Amino acid sequence: MPKVKLPRKSTIVDMTAMCDVAFLLLTFFILATKQKPPEVLAVKTPTSVSATAAPDESILITMTKEGKVFLMLGDKTKKAKIIDDFNTTRGLQLTPNELAKLKKMEFIGLPVNKLKSALNMDHEIPAAEQDGIPTDSTNNELSMWMRSVTNAYAGGDQSVLQKMLLVKGDGEALYPIFKSVKEAFKQNELFKFRIVTEGENVPVGSELFKTGTDASKKH
Repeated sequence: MPKVKLPRKSTIVDMTAMCDVAFLLLTFFILATKQKPPEVLAVKTPTSVSATAAPDESILITMTKEGKVFLMLGDKTKKAKIIDDFNTTRGLQLTPNELAKLKKMEFIGLPVNKLKSALNMDHEIPAAEQDGIPTDSTNNELSMWMRSVTNAYAGGDQSVLQKMLLVKGDGEALYPIFKSVKEAFKQNELFKFRIVTEGENVPVGSELFKTGTDASKKH
C-alpha cells in the first residue's frame, strides 16, 4: 500500500503577547533600577578585604589627593545641633538664614573666615571648589568642628559616636594630612574611628581565605 504524504503546513506563532510582556518587563526594570549618583567628591580609596558595612548615618571626614579635608554630618538628628554649637562657640554670629543654608550643605569644606561670605552667595559653592577645612598645626579648624561634634553627643554613649566616626582618604593623599586629622580627633579624646576602603575579594590561599573556608565547611 503506497504511503500517503501529508502536505506540509507552516506553523505560525503569534509573538505579539510575548513581545508585550517583554517590553513591560523592560520598562519595569528601567523605572525600578536606581542609578548610582556621581560622587560629589572624587576620592579613590585604598582596597581591603573588610566586609563591614559603613553606617548609613555617620560623621565622615574626607581627604582628597589635593590635601583638602571635608566634613559630612550624616546624622540628621544631630547635624543642626552641631552647627548651632559651632556657631556659638566660635562666635560666628551667623543669621538664621545663613545657618539654614549651612545645615543644607552636604559637605562642609570652608575655612571659618570664608563661611559667612560663602553663605551669602546666590548659589552654593560645589564641594570640589571649596578650599577645604584647615588642618595645619597652627590652625586646625577640624579640631574645632570635632569639639562641636563631641558637645552634641555629650552625655550619651560615646561608643555610638566612635562607630559613626569614619575617615575616607584618597590613596594618593599625603600622610601629614591624615596625621592632622588624627590630631583633631586626639584633641577631642576621640581615639577610635574606622577607615573607609574599597572592597575586594580575599586572596585565594591566604590565612583569611582558609579561615573563611573552614567556617563555611562547619556550617
